[in-house]
Amino acid sequence: MASRLVKFIVRKPNGHPFHLNSIPKTTSSQYVSSRARDPTFEKFMDHYKNLLKVVAIQDLILANPSKTPPSVSLDFLSRLSQRLHLNRGAPSFLRKFPHIFDIFYDPSKSMPFCKLSERAVEISQLEAAAICNSLPLVVEHVVRILSLSVTKSLPLRAFFKVWRELGLPDDFEESVIYQNPHLFELCDGNELNTHTLKLVPKYPCDHFTAAIENWRVTECCREDSKLDRAELRYSFKQGFPPGMRLTRNFKAKVKEWQRLPYVGPYEEIGEKKKLKIGSVGLEKRAVGIVHEFMSLTVEKMVEVEKISHFRKWFGIDLNIRDMFLDHPGIFYLSTKGKRHTVFLREAYERGQLINPNPVYDIRRKLLDLVILGRHGLLPRSFNSDHKDVDLQLEDSKDNNDSSILKSLSIGGTEGNLDLNSKQQIRIY
Repeated sequence: MASRLVKFIVRKPNGHPFHLNSIPKTTSSQYVSSRARDPTFEKFMDHYKNLLKVVAIQDLILANPSKTPPSVSLDFLSRLSQRLHLNRGAPSFLRKFPHIFDIFYDPSKSMPFCKLSERAVEISQLEAAAICNSLPLVVEHVVRILSLSVTKSLPLRAFFKVWRELGLPDDFEESVIYQNPHLFELCDGNELNTHTLKLVPKYPCDHFTAAIENWRVTECCREDSKLDRAELRYSFKQGFPPGMRLTRNFKAKVKEWQRLPYVGPYEEIGEKKKLKIGSVGLEKRAVGIVHEFMSLTVEKMVEVEKISHFRKWFGIDLNIRDMFLDHPGIFYLSTKGKRHTVFLREAYERGQLINPNPVYDIRRKLLDLVILGRHGLLPRSFNSDHKDVDLQLEDSKDNNDSSILKSLSIGGTEGNLDLNSKQQIRIY
């Protein structure tokens, strides 16, 4: 009888044997696609993915200071089209943003070139000035990020990965590291030609207050707060995507997680504490660390791949992307532009930062030009310069296809551009 029961249990309704390995599992891509969409962030990323391409081309142009004005040839950009993710080619992409790029023909070199418009040059200069003026804040943010690390140190290449996100100056090593020897030490890394940035020994890291604590204090002082004191002590601000189904069971789990004690991002944690708080407590600590890291960025957003470079140094043993998906009330993950970008949800309202900073304000001006696209232009009959350039482009189009590979090299035509230089070019 028992054997018959076992046979009945392990057989499918159609009579075929049932194997445990045949149970369908949710893959990583399915988990990402099943998340609740937020139309505000998705619409923002539609424009932001183009902004990243614009910034990459802008850096290429500004990396040629010897030219007057700084410019790059369209042949050179065409060589980099795949790396820059310009699906329809460089000329087609540049024509989409005439408020940012100017295409002109150089008779002496018999080829078209691209330069920045006056407005784009002005925005670039304003951003550089804003970054320079915010150096004291940058120094504090670098100290805080090093304090989040278990060893109070990080590889220098990790900072280069989030160069734009942290608003670091181009001369970061000189203006931040070497100008503050009482804070930082630059040491040789374990690998050849690598360096590690460390805080000076015995630097006090326990005096920092995490950004989430400021919200808790503000929420505690509100008369209409819906959170009780027991929940508020360890809670995070929650805001779910519109239309997301919040079941009773899900709400109960969130409330239980909010009450869960955890070790703060700047607090030391040993093996005994790890065993005491358990895996769920370690997950909440990881959320607190990533929350604090994103609070230190200029735009309160970062690519998942970039933040993954800090995972080991922050002592996070979780899958970073899955952690973002598991907490949709705190983070929002977008996959627009073939990138996985995470937003700190509480920092945004209607697609803009609630508390903007000077660097963000300047970058927003460039994003506005990206959104503007070709709008606001005069008819082609009123702009003979662009008409002449387009005629020259059409004439040279057929000849350039074969000549690019023969006459151009990455370091040749464009004044020996170093594509691996962190200070000259940042291709996102």
